[in-house]
Amino acid sequence: MCSATTSGRDLSRDGRPARLAAHVLSHYGPFWAAVNRVAPVQRQLNSQLTQIAMRNLPTRPEPLSARSPYTSWPSLTDRTYIGRQLPPVDELRPGLPTPAETLELFRRSGPTVTAERSTALLPAWSQWFTDGFLHRGNDPDPSRTDSTHIVDARPLYGHTEETSNALRAFEGGRLKSRWVGAAEFPPLLCSGGQIKAEFAVLRPVRFERIPLEKHDSLYALGGDGSNSTIGTQMFATLFVREHNRIAEVIGAAHKNWDDERIFQTTRNVMIVLMTRVALEDYVNHLTPFHFRFALDPKRTYRGPWIQPNWVTVEYSMSYRWHSMIPSEYRIDGETVPLIDTLANSKLVEARGLGPLFQDLSTQPAGRLGLLNTHESLLPTEESTIVMGRALNMASYNDYREFAGLQRVTDWGQISSDRGVVSGLRERYRDIDDIDYYVGQAAEEPAKGALWGRLMGRMFVVSAFSELLNHPLLSPRLFTADTFSPEGMRVIESTHSFSDILNRNTPEDKHTHLVTFGRSAPR
Repeated sequence: MCSATTSGRDLSRDGRPARLAAHVLSHYGPFWAAVNRVAPVQRQLNSQLTQIAMRNLPTRPEPLSARSPYTSWPSLTDRTYIGRQLPPVDELRPGLPTPAETLELFRRSGPTVTAERSTALLPAWSQWFTDGFLHRGNDPDPSRTDSTHIVDARPLYGHTEETSNALRAFEGGRLKSRWVGAAEFPPLLCSGGQIKAEFAVLRPVRFERIPLEKHDSLYALGGDGSNSTIGTQMFATLFVREHNRIAEVIGAAHKNWDDERIFQTTRNVMIVLMTRVALEDYVNHLTPFHFRFALDPKRTYRGPWIQPNWVTVEYSMSYRWHSMIPSEYRIDGETVPLIDTLANSKLVEARGLGPLFQDLSTQPAGRLGLLNTHESLLPTEESTIVMGRALNMASYNDYREFAGLQRVTDWGQISSDRGVVSGLRERYRDIDDIDYYVGQAAEEPAKGALWGRLMGRMFVVSAFSELLNHPLLSPRLFTADTFSPEGMRVIESTHSFSDILNRNTPEDKHTHLVTFGRSAPR
């Protein structure tokens, strides 16, 4: 009923209770479909399963941050340091492969190996979303971060009030935008190749590496990485439109409200709106489960895990899904190499927002794991390995033990893929030497899952707590006083990215497919 092997890999080290729970939730589709339709039962299970999931790892507050290898008052309060779930090892094991040697475990040597059930829209959203709360800025010290440690729509509004002010129209609570025919887009960042004076506070990451001929097509956006790919530009455009749409609705209903109140109320709505669709559309796709989790703060905003968020280096490393980005895209029937889609908003405007969302929703993503990262993204993989070594992170097996999984004792317990196993054995002298970042990417997922057991544990617990203990979801704040009655209705009636996209494409009368799944949603 619940086999300890999948595709030839021995899963017994994952523990029978974990395998049994995963089996029950990922099988018996008709039963779970019936459960999802009965609202009282769904709400009760939603609350119970959320609490169970949160017990898979120790709850916050973490006793450590990257400030020091022991607990101190600064390590518990100075949030300019990234958090950590395990203390640093005293010294790295001798004989580890160099970062450059380790990097070869990630290299895609041929066509993209595609994911079984995810579309190219998935990595596009995950990059835009995490560029906010996982953002590290340009500090060369890997222990430091400028993150707010919370979902705050930073890619849309920026990190500071000064940045937000540069992006605001200061009229009707709106963000600045521009119109191309009947289609609304973010304002342009540059003129004549130089950043406009009104946007001088914006600092796009690696701006100096972007070809000069592309500067005048860059968008003025709150996230410094929001221009990096076609995917992030798509979501930036979508949320500028949705912010301005909601501001118009709220402003029309409250004629006595000034620009400031409309803007701030709309911002509250947008943050919770993103939280809702991130949980109900995105996270529900990420799990292989038939049960559908829902945003229900009145029932889930409780338990010892309701603590202030503090992003850890482990969570950050569980969320670097570069292998899911394909080597090329199919846009309007044409093949466009990945490199030609970078910092290229002209593609977004030429294709149109709705058709482009549909293009990415009908193309498979890359399979998550080793041996599948495009060459242009390999420097990012290498920098992650360097970061882990600089912070003296514990090994892959140490983290399995921390997550309540048994330590693997044989290479075949990690993966049945001969290329993965031989690559690991060629570079690591011992199975206990494997870097955390490498090991979690190497684990072969069970059938229907996107990732192996360790990444699933480390990611899901952090993702749920990142979303569900948001201050705007607290019972005292989750009211019409915070969002306005009109904003509350928007939140309550929105459950998917398709809902948002298809009400924000007035230039295009068609209904477009918007999905993270390659087949119909479960």
